[in-house]
Amino acid sequence: MNTVKYLALSIALAVSGQALADVTDGLQRVKVGLVPPPHVHAHEQVAPKEPRVVQFRIVIEEKKVVIDDQGTTLQAMTFNGSMPGPTMVVHEGDFVELTLVNPATNTMPHNIDLHAATGALGGAALTLVAPGEEAVLRFKADRAGTFVYHCAPEGMVAWHVLAGMSGTLMVLPREGLKDPAGNSLRYDRAYTIGEFDLYIPKDKNGKFKDYNTLLDSYADSKETMRGLIPSHVVFNGRVGALTGKNALTASVGESVLLIHSQANRDSRPHLIGGHGDWVWETGKFDNPPLKNLETWFVRGGSAGVALYTFRQPGVYAYLNHNLIEAEMGAAGHIVVDGEWDDGLMTQVKAPGPITSQE
Repeated sequence: MNTVKYLALSIALAVSGQALADVTDGLQRVKVGLVPPPHVHAHEQVAPKEPRVVQFRIVIEEKKVVIDDQGTTLQAMTFNGSMPGPTMVVHEGDFVELTLVNPATNTMPHNIDLHAATGALGGAALTLVAPGEEAVLRFKADRAGTFVYHCAPEGMVAWHVLAGMSGTLMVLPREGLKDPAGNSLRYDRAYTIGEFDLYIPKDKNGKFKDYNTLLDSYADSKETMRGLIPSHVVFNGRVGALTGKNALTASVGESVLLIHSQANRDSRPHLIGGHGDWVWETGKFDNPPLKNLETWFVRGGSAGVALYTFRQPGVYAYLNHNLIEAEMGAAGHIVVDGEWDDGLMTQVKAPGPITSQE
C-alpha cells in the first residue's frame, strides 16, 4: 500500500470511528494501570453485568537493552519499555480505549495493530504517531481469546516487531473460562511469556555488533533478519529473563494461567514435570480447551493459553521444546513451594552400585 492510499484510509477510518462515541454513552469508564510482564494487571475473571469502556495508556520507548550475559545489545523498540509489552485484559463486549504515546525523544514513527480489533489494519492506520504525538483508539472487543498486538508501520513491520514491539490483549468471556462441559475454570495467578526471535548482526570477526543509535542498526538488522537465522530466541527480552531471582512463582494447589505469545515464529511450549491441564492452543476461548497436553503449539502471530494446577513443589522448567531454541534462550523457571506427595512420585532407590538381577 502506498503512502497516499495509507493516509486516505487513515482519514476515512477516523471519520467512521467517530460514530463509536454514541455507542459508549452511558457506559462505565475504567482506567487500568498496566504492569510489566511477566505479571498481569489485577482484573476480574467474571465480568460485571454491563460492558465497560476500559482505558489503557501505552508509552513507546526506544532504548538499548542487553539480551544475554555476554553483554550483547539490541537497539530495541518497546511498548511501555518492556519486551513483550504489557498484557491488557478486558471482557467480551467491553470497549478498549487505548492511548498510544510516542514521546518526542523517540526517533521513529510507530503505531499498533491489535489482532483483537475488528477493522482494516487492526487500528494501525488510526494510531500512526510521529515522535511528539499521541493517538487514542477505541474498538469493541467482540470476540473472546488472547490476541497479539504489535507495531506495524508501513514498510518496517518486521524490524519493529523483531526489535521488541509486541504484546498480548486477553479478552475473557463475560462468565469467565469454562471447560468443555461448561464448568467454571479459575486461576490464582496469570503470567505472560513473550517469546522473541532476535537477529543481532555480527562484524567480520564474528562478534555481535553494538550500535550507538536505533537508526544506525537498521540496515544491518534488516539484512540479518532476512537470513531467517536468529542469533537468540528468548523469553521476555533476554536470556535468563525468567530464571534465578526473576523466576515465576507458585504454590502447590494453585492454578496458574500461562499466556504465551510469539508475534513472528511458531513455538512449542512445554512444562517439564507438569502439563497443560487445559490448553487453548489458538488462544480462542469460544473453542473448547484441549486436556492434559505435554507440549502445545503456538502459531507465529498468536498467543496460546495453558492452565495448570501445580501438584508438587520444586523448580519447573518452562521452555520451547524445540530444544535448540531453548538452549538459545527460550527457557524459564517456575519455583513452586509446598509439600511433596510421594504418591505422585518418589525415589525408590538412590543412585548407587548396580545390585539388581534379572
